[in-house]
Amino acid sequence: MNKFSLFVLVIVLMTSACNSSKNAASKKSTTYNPATDTLKLPGEKHFRNVRQLTFGGDNAEAYWSFDSKSLTFQATHEKWGASCDQIFTMPMDGVKGDAKPIQISSGLGKTTCSYFMPGNKTILFASTHGEHSGEGCPHAPRSLDGKYVWAIHQEFDIYVADMNGKIVKQLTNSPGYDAEGTVSPDGKKIVFTSTRSGDLELWTMNIDGSNQRQVTKELGYDGGAFFSPDSKKLIFRASRPKTEVEQKTYKDLLKLGLVQPTALEIFTCNVDGSDMRQITNVGKANWAPYMHPSGKKILFCSNHHSQSGRQFNIFSINIDGSGLEQITFDEAFDSFPMFSPDGKYISFASNRNNGGTRDTNVFVAEWVD
Repeated sequence: MNKFSLFVLVIVLMTSACNSSKNAASKKSTTYNPATDTLKLPGEKHFRNVRQLTFGGDNAEAYWSFDSKSLTFQATHEKWGASCDQIFTMPMDGVKGDAKPIQISSGLGKTTCSYFMPGNKTILFASTHGEHSGEGCPHAPRSLDGKYVWAIHQEFDIYVADMNGKIVKQLTNSPGYDAEGTVSPDGKKIVFTSTRSGDLELWTMNIDGSNQRQVTKELGYDGGAFFSPDSKKLIFRASRPKTEVEQKTYKDLLKLGLVQPTALEIFTCNVDGSDMRQITNVGKANWAPYMHPSGKKILFCSNHHSQSGRQFNIFSINIDGSGLEQITFDEAFDSFPMFSPDGKYISFASNRNNGGTRDTNVFVAEWVD
């Protein structure tokens, strides 16, 4: 090999090394050093190279773009000017230092449940900022008569915004709560929760907002739905008040725009509502389900193992209800698991490494089956 050829080869190798270095964050590590994996807790055998992406505030529901390169999430963060939940997006590696992620929502009202649309150039989310609503943060009580409650804001509607935060389309415009929207992996449909029929039910619509159809019809809170990897099934959390007292309590709270999320189980059904099945039957609050890329397991958040009910961890279960396994072992809170579309990573929200505060942050880990 002559000197010129050798020089060219060296340059090619150097360029290749630089490109490999730049792309390393978006690929699974070829080597693993447990000593440096300090955010992984004992027992978390399905996680590797856990990384913290946000620092401070209340950050949650971080969901992947279709190309597995970015995340969209909601945050209440005073330093970012978000006094109640607003929608942000960031690369899967997070942002540098104290930099503020790109804000997608306007900052008016309260937002929730963001999700990338096909093409990764627009983001779906729910907001209370409509023309008949106030611009400030709506009142959101956390308890009523000693009961822990979530607010179901009737002003929520579902919008789509571009990456500069400009609203490009409003997908719902019916009286009542429309929120909790997620997109099917094939990019054809959206599932969401609505009170338009008088109860908190699942609905689907085409990706452009057309053909809105009711999926569930049983009394109780049906929400937090996602599609299966093949886009044929829905997986969601649901309450099923049975006794007259339970049903009255549920209905009375709903009239006040509230729901008590302390008795929830995980269900699946076909996209049209057929083949309804209850997957978990462990008691307490089971929610934030997401299906494993294989379509054979479900990850979800639960406090069923906690005597006080205050400790939430991520569990997995087979789709037939067998094989319950604990995935995370935080002493406080782990939830909102979601696999990247390429199946290599998992995002989740956690109270770990928050210095004893109540901060909830976004984390990403490599997934190990």
